[in-house]
Amino acid sequence: MERGQHRSSDMMRVVVADDHPLYLDAIIHTLSTAGDIVVVGRAGTAAEALELTRQQLPDLVLLDVTMPGSGLTAARDIKIACPATKIVILTASEEEDKLLQALKAGASGYLLKGLSARELVSVVRSINAGEVYVAPALASRVLAEMTKGRVSSPLDELTEREREVLELLVQGLSNGEIGQHLNLAEKTIKHYMTNILAKLQVRSRVEAALLAQKAGLGDA
Repeated sequence: MERGQHRSSDMMRVVVADDHPLYLDAIIHTLSTAGDIVVVGRAGTAAEALELTRQQLPDLVLLDVTMPGSGLTAARDIKIACPATKIVILTASEEEDKLLQALKAGASGYLLKGLSARELVSVVRSINAGEVYVAPALASRVLAEMTKGRVSSPLDELTEREREVLELLVQGLSNGEIGQHLNLAEKTIKHYMTNILAKLQVRSRVEAALLAQKAGLGDA
């Protein structure tokens, strides 16, 4: 193997969804020529994006906000169906409410479509490595909006599905029982639990349950 090439097992696998064919082609070309990224699917609607992500289980999916069916809807559905796949929103809009909705849906990145090819590749790599990225033009405004009038709590960082899992944990259910209740595989629940422990900065299920109880989560 020549220097600079990557084995297929090392490649970042990506699905790209946008309803503008020319823009979609440009994004796919940019990613495909990066050297360490392979595009394993392209979609033009939210439904197609969800189906492709379920089939391919990519490392990361790029979603256009305004495509048919809504990229935000796709993000929520993908986060539930494929929680290990990182979600990145692509948009031309600087609306703060869209960004807040995207973050709540579980997106790890929110990119404005004006960024350069080099920036796109760099940001996608950083998000795949575990970073969270919000377009600088929006970051400071939204951070102020998210913290305004609220006392910060680690529970606020949980997605809606993660809160559901935590509420069932507080009730004493095992991972298998939680999975049955939510119609999800036990390994999916284990992934959610790992995320929950990391976000709450605790070491065990018991500590997570105690923190949730103290915050009133699961109270009638």
